[in-house]
Amino acid sequence: MKPMMRILGSALCAGITAVGVTVAGGPAHAEPAAGLTSIASDTSGTGPETSTYLAAFGYGLLHPDLAPPGANDWNCTPSAAHPRPVVLLHGTWLNAYDSFAYLSPRIARAGICVFAFNYGRQGVLNGGGVGAVLPGRYGVGLMEDSAEQLARFVDRVLAATGAAQVDVVAHSQGGPVTGQYLRFEGGQGKIGKVVTLGATSHGTSLDGVAALGRWITERGVNILGFYEPLLGVSNIEQVVGSPFYRRLNADGDTVPGVEYTAIGTRHDEVSNPYEWTFLTPGPDATVDNVTLQQDCEADLSDHLTILYSPRAASIVLRALDPAAHPDLDCTFNPWVIGGDGHL
Repeated sequence: MKPMMRILGSALCAGITAVGVTVAGGPAHAEPAAGLTSIASDTSGTGPETSTYLAAFGYGLLHPDLAPPGANDWNCTPSAAHPRPVVLLHGTWLNAYDSFAYLSPRIARAGICVFAFNYGRQGVLNGGGVGAVLPGRYGVGLMEDSAEQLARFVDRVLAATGAAQVDVVAHSQGGPVTGQYLRFEGGQGKIGKVVTLGATSHGTSLDGVAALGRWITERGVNILGFYEPLLGVSNIEQVVGSPFYRRLNADGDTVPGVEYTAIGTRHDEVSNPYEWTFLTPGPDATVDNVTLQQDCEADLSDHLTILYSPRAASIVLRALDPAAHPDLDCTFNPWVIGGDGHL
């Protein structure tokens, strides 16, 4: 059974890694096609808590629009100890439930209001790529559109809770989408803390494969354009050196007034080199770059299972509330399966 789970997990990771292949190769003239507008979607109902990524992924296929447990209580009132609600942001070809079925309830049990939605929903024929064939494969539209959707959702959370700001916990593509919101969609001043896990903040090279794709495309063979209908427009944008990243990071990695925590894993097969997930602080911003395996080699989390890592969860909680969560877990977290290894 375990070899089969590893094969299935590897296949899934390969699909998302394919994201990076073109994702990591975008030249200046290989912008995704214009006029492809994605949409956001509310969650409907709440799914069960689970400790393994594969279990969450399977459940999310059958119930693609569920909220993760602990999220989306629109009557939740922030406390004095936790005045900022947390907005969870999933990555490419994922959804709110399968990304945060482990982390969301832990944040909620810490006394924090938690909210999540599905962004970047787009069909196969209008730029979503083949991943959109499967239920719940969101985060496939242009990241600029997704940042607009995030802006509307944050405003909705602020209005419902009466809070002045939110904190954001973002995985993978959720990192640059948050950056786009902060820089270009009116987000500055509305976010207090940003915590990222395996964020593609500077794109990915996919161990050089994506970088090669970019090199080829820039020399006149538009391999990225060829793969766009397969991989989707957001994957094309997540290319090291792509026009999206040149605009996003032109003035640095951070915006004033925000506390950043960037968590990376040495075993990330999608966002790599994994150090590219880290950020350099600019004026009036703080950054804590954390390698998951520092002082905890037992954690073998990859790009997806970092979301089901007890250590990663403890780092997130420490970032959100250092006084209440000063200690970090160090637990074996298997590659591909994640969590306790039981489906």
